[in-house]
Amino acid sequence: MSWLVTGGAGYIGAHVVRAFQAKGIDTVVVDDLSSGRHAFLPEGTRLVQGTILDGAQLLETFERFPVTGVVHLAGFKYAGVSVQRPLHTYQQNVTGTATLLAAMAQAGVERIVFSSSAAVYGTPDVDLVTEETSKHPESPYGESKLIGEWLIADQARATGLAHTSLRYFNVVGSGSDEVYDVSPHNLFPLVFDALLDGRVPRINGDDYPTPDGTCVRDYIHVADLAEAHVVAAEKLDAGEPLEPVYNLGSGDGVSVGQIMRAVAEVTGIDFTPEIAPRRTGDPARIVASGERAARDLGWRMRHTLAEMVESAWSARRASA
Repeated sequence: MSWLVTGGAGYIGAHVVRAFQAKGIDTVVVDDLSSGRHAFLPEGTRLVQGTILDGAQLLETFERFPVTGVVHLAGFKYAGVSVQRPLHTYQQNVTGTATLLAAMAQAGVERIVFSSSAAVYGTPDVDLVTEETSKHPESPYGESKLIGEWLIADQARATGLAHTSLRYFNVVGSGSDEVYDVSPHNLFPLVFDALLDGRVPRINGDDYPTPDGTCVRDYIHVADLAEAHVVAAEKLDAGEPLEPVYNLGSGDGVSVGQIMRAVAEVTGIDFTPEIAPRRTGDPARIVASGERAARDLGWRMRHTLAEMVESAWSARRASA
């Protein structure tokens, strides 16, 4: 059993690679290192530096490294920025996925676990999002992820591709001090960078229709997320049936304001966040049920909010 991980040198991808290796499962990583880092990968990991837009290179990789399936994480993931860069977002996330699926079909690779997103829901009109909740993405990023799910489902109907898509919610924390979130747009890196630079962290918008006016999200630990990928891959490899889509959510919402207070407590740095305007494309609230994933993938929250902040802060300071 061996799996190829696209985007495997990124923050989430490197945790997925480590989770595979912890179970003795070989991996091959394809990453263009535009946002990923070679140093995030465990020593000895096989890395093919390249883009999923290069179908010839993907096919060559499949021929060189026979794998039983693909975990597809590569893509452009910045919802707010995608509003200003829609064509780039579609090229990376839609054309890239189609190119990957074509190479898989040609190489006879018949299993895929897809990195989708909570962004497919937009701003839900329900308190608890399930997999059947209406999809109304509010950014090109969210649209591209929903199209990715459609592409994979259509390919499955046409070819028998075994698949599942995991809709991620806000992913934080670290399973190792060697890997941390480097996104210039995600909340934890922005807050930590500000604190390390002696600046005051800021909140993008405090006028949302939420209890404290700040965005409410489902924060999940990256190590728990990585474990879910491995379980999904193992079940597909064993021929066990999976649902086409799973939410990886906690069922509980945490506001950005609550995160700020947790950061202050963990770091010991007392601060009052600055308030900035809303970011375009950011919905007010997304909280999801993870019951289906708990049933089929053994999904559960293994870390408290404080532990998420503590592990993320430790990894970020180790890199400073």
